[in-house]
Amino acid sequence: MSHQIGSLDELMKKLPLEHQRKLRDFAELLLGQKEHRRGNPRFQWAGALSELRNRYDSVELQHQISRWRIEGE
Repeated sequence: MSHQIGSLDELMKKLPLEHQRKLRDFAELLLGQKEHRRGNPRFQWAGALSELRNRYDSVELQHQISRWRIEGE
């Protein structure tokens, strides 16, 4: 199966309209991901549970968080 690869624009024009829309959506998704990854991570969540440090160890905290999620539903 040998195909001559053309420009993306040429290939897109050969696709049915619905596939062209999907390709455009996918390209926009990729562009959005690229923009989202810019900059350093901020870790805004770090230290959010520091007041619980002395009350729970890590396993106990996991169990407590599960209880809070169940109660909150």
